[in-house]
Amino acid sequence: MKEKVNFAVIGLGKIGRRHCSILAEHPETSLIAVFDPSKTKADETAEKFGVKAYYDYDELLKNNDIDIVSICSPSGYHAKQTIKAAKAKKHIVCEKPMALSLKDCDAMIKTCVKNNVRLFVVKQNRYNESILRLKNAIDKDKLGRLYMINAHILWNRIPQYYKEEPWRGSAKLDGGALMNQSSHFVDLIHWLGGNVKSVYAKMDNFVHDIETEDTGTVILKFENGAIGNIQYTTCIYDKNFEGSLTILGTKGTVKIGGQYLNKIEYWNVEGVPTPRLREKLQPNDYGYYQGSAANHDKFYQNVLDILKGRSNSMIMGSDGRAAVEIILAAKESAKSGKEVFLR
Repeated sequence: MKEKVNFAVIGLGKIGRRHCSILAEHPETSLIAVFDPSKTKADETAEKFGVKAYYDYDELLKNNDIDIVSICSPSGYHAKQTIKAAKAKKHIVCEKPMALSLKDCDAMIKTCVKNNVRLFVVKQNRYNESILRLKNAIDKDKLGRLYMINAHILWNRIPQYYKEEPWRGSAKLDGGALMNQSSHFVDLIHWLGGNVKSVYAKMDNFVHDIETEDTGTVILKFENGAIGNIQYTTCIYDKNFEGSLTILGTKGTVKIGGQYLNKIEYWNVEGVPTPRLREKLQPNDYGYYQGSAANHDKFYQNVLDILKGRSNSMIMGSDGRAAVEIILAAKESAKSGKEVFLR
């Protein structure tokens, strides 16, 4: 892989522009193109970063100077855009969730393998220092046998959030609060706790004028026997309240909390003192609301390390698929009123 890797960013909403800023600043990357079907968005972003604007995705993929496309478009477009990029022999960075169906996830993975390109799925919360300290303790069996994992995603999204972008809250392009706002937490539960055997869920819409749910609870049964629970909502009054993970093991209890998994709120692990966090993690701040941790720079560093042979640890398509599978099983359970077993 050459010294500087050339990127194009696809979809220029708030998260897409965040990707542009990181890629424009990183010493090993060059942002050379951007795409959005909105000519205004594409032109404004291209002018800001001094790159070429595209309004036709197929035309962008003809640019042989582009090594990787970073797909930051609405979730319902991820599969089609990833498959086209893979066929054009581009590596792909895909924002969460990977796709809105398992069929699409499988097609994305298969096409990337067939065309010998990499598919990287953005799960930047794995790079939170607090989460890495917890993951290390679990991997070294410091917590003993895990028997309960709970997640709380208690966030605020005002009506303006959904009205600002018509795709938000839609069944075909957004997928709901579990699929959108909570998918990072679902990924972490799977990463820390192991494979999920079954789910039972209840979901509803309490506040927002949207097609999908804005609140729910999911009970999980893990293959290793542990149980878990996800409570999530975008209805919290005024501002985000909490984004947390609590893990109970036979030799320890840990809660990673704050608004976006940025604090060790409780650590009582046999023989392991509470870690002192070196970094002051910040969220992605979008003005009237805040998103998850602003760790995309660490994610991209890992992408570069993989491509340049400096590391083999990465979040690939299979990881992204696992989170989607759990979410879709939960949605099926909420619809049927029955426990759903994962395949």
